[in-house]
Amino acid sequence: MMLHPTIESLKALRLFGMVKALEEQQHTAQWNDLVFEERLGLLVDRERVEQENRSLTTRLRRARMAHQATIEDLELGTSRGLDRSLIASLSSCAWIRSHLNVLITGPTGAGKSYLACAFGQQSCRQGLSVLYHRLGRLFTELGMARGEGRYLRVLKLVAQVELLILDDWGLTRLSDEQRRDLLEILEDRHGRKSTIITSQLPMNHWHEWLGEATLADAIMDRLVHNAHIVTLKGESMRKRMAKSLNLK
Repeated sequence: MMLHPTIESLKALRLFGMVKALEEQQHTAQWNDLVFEERLGLLVDRERVEQENRSLTTRLRRARMAHQATIEDLELGTSRGLDRSLIASLSSCAWIRSHLNVLITGPTGAGKSYLACAFGQQSCRQGLSVLYHRLGRLFTELGMARGEGRYLRVLKLVAQVELLILDDWGLTRLSDEQRRDLLEILEDRHGRKSTIITSQLPMNHWHEWLGEATLADAIMDRLVHNAHIVTLKGESMRKRMAKSLNLK
């Protein structure tokens, strides 16, 4: 039987997983012992896996995360402030489906960004859309978008993603415009989507950092009251890695 026209049709339909599986069946004798329904089932299973892998790759690319981090690679333990039961619970991503937030604080180098990206990758694995931004760069992008007439489009993208990661919260003072942008983003997401914040600034200093009292109250209200809190501690992970490599 000539399968070339069938393979070309599958390629035209972008069913590349089925193409690979069919070509393997052609060149492997073991498949000859299977009935039609079994061989068809294997073709469909291969296509499903291929599509899931392509979708995951696309979600990870669009997320633009700073680290290729995974939950499995986390160094858990009370010495770092990482409670195993909490991390296991957050790894289920049920909090995202319930539109809750995660606020991660700790000293420089404690692994805040890595942990946030690990949650981001776990979310991508579970079919959720993720977007990572350093807060300062997000404000820069919003400022450029405002000048180019893309401001509302960028705000819509940030509002709609299922998990938004805002890294380096609290590093520099906010302008009035940035403060309003931040409230706009969090207002759009409140009760609808989830946000991860990472900050070396302790939470009891956030209100002061945000500045103008009324806007600070509004921003904190949309973040804190429906959030899981993770407080990292211990020596800088970068410093520990340098020691392990005998670097100064």
